[in-house]
Amino acid sequence: MPRRPLHVTGVPEGPLLTALAALREKLHTPAGFPPEVLAAAEEAAAHPVLPDEDATGIPFFTVDPPGSRDLDQAMHLSRHGTGYRVRYAIADVAAFVTPDGPLDKEAHERVLTLYFPDLRIPLHPPVLSEDAASLLPGQPRPAAVWTIDLDADGRTTAVDVRRALIRSHTRLDYASVQRQIDTGTAEEPLLLLKTVGLLRQQVETERGGISLRVPDQEIVEHDHTYELTYRAPLPAEDWNAQVSLLAGLSAAQLMLAHGNGILRTQVPKPGKLEELHHTAKGLGIDWPPHMSYAERVRTLDPAEPRNAAFLQACTGLMSRADYTVFTGGHLPADPMHASVAAPYAHCTAPLRRLADRYATELCLAASAGRHPPGWALEGLDRVKDRMAEGGRRANQVDGACVDLVEAAVLKDRLGETFDGVVVRHGPPAGTGTVQLATPAVVGAVTGITTHDVGRRLPVRLTEADMRKPTVTFERA
Repeated sequence: MPRRPLHVTGVPEGPLLTALAALREKLHTPAGFPPEVLAAAEEAAAHPVLPDEDATGIPFFTVDPPGSRDLDQAMHLSRHGTGYRVRYAIADVAAFVTPDGPLDKEAHERVLTLYFPDLRIPLHPPVLSEDAASLLPGQPRPAAVWTIDLDADGRTTAVDVRRALIRSHTRLDYASVQRQIDTGTAEEPLLLLKTVGLLRQQVETERGGISLRVPDQEIVEHDHTYELTYRAPLPAEDWNAQVSLLAGLSAAQLMLAHGNGILRTQVPKPGKLEELHHTAKGLGIDWPPHMSYAERVRTLDPAEPRNAAFLQACTGLMSRADYTVFTGGHLPADPMHASVAAPYAHCTAPLRRLADRYATELCLAASAGRHPPGWALEGLDRVKDRMAEGGRRANQVDGACVDLVEAAVLKDRLGETFDGVVVRHGPPAGTGTVQLATPAVVGAVTGITTHDVGRRLPVRLTEADMRKPTVTFERA
């Protein structure tokens, strides 16, 4: 199942939270950090390796979901000549993590922060990820500071990245950013987030890239039953994502230009586009033959339930993304990321993703015109393998969480009939996959034929078991 952002809202202790705790145990997810790792984190938090350059005078700000403490990124936007200057500070995890030390070894075991609907299991101990290394406001922090100059059309003209000490001045969430920009009360650095974000969206459109506006799903309890509700992303979230994407694109180009790197690569999945056409038809979404996939998804309002269901299905269009490593000037034959429509690198979330620390170090070396440190270069193949394994584990967690939540939502509705769209048939014959528009549930279905693919059909819920977890329908 493709990853869908899931959040628990207002759900007290009960069957769902109990089942999520049992799921974590079943999947053998880490319950805590070993004592030696916690001790190393405390020592690193007290004695980080600080950079020589001081950029604390730049009024950086952060934009994250409410309550977040693992803040990887801070930004400052300004006008620069006839264009714009984007300063993007990324938490410098390497200032705290000694190569091959306890923190490094533990990070290579965990690989990624794992997200469950009710909590997250962090990559690094909270004393670092939510405190000493996090770009929290009012605190001096070591960071890798990207300076990216754009022309009047939002196209990159110059890139530089270097270590510096920064201090975030303001902590914002998406709703407050949107409100300040909409009401005209935002100061220019924040107001420019919209300007730059819209320009970068246009650049993305021109190169054929696609940023899916997939809505979050929130699980809400009402009278001991669960409901799945949607929260469509705000425009401010899209503008913020464009700045992060800009850094990832800049990192890829910098590494390619200097012959050492780790890219995020992806190719389309064969046959999936035809399946999406069937899904659109069944959901009543007009998709003319002359309209490209990128054009179709870009114009859909994710707040509309049928559009939300379709956008969820779109997350499975591409094959699972991979990491491509290259060294010594031997560039990869295909460095492209199909969704981005350009070479792209993960570098903006080192508190939550192992590979980003390595990509950042390679970019710092490339920008300074020096050879990368041995640990960053020699460890690339191992990081690639660890990221592949960590990605499989994260997908397993995501899929299990989606299955469990769907079973929880439907457990008291056995025998009810829903409108669904058959998106896949077999194997074996007579079975397939159905997607509901409301609630946005995907499940197995029986009693169908190949002619039913793409059709809207009534389906009856025959099983919704939180213990397995499984959701199954039959043709009504």
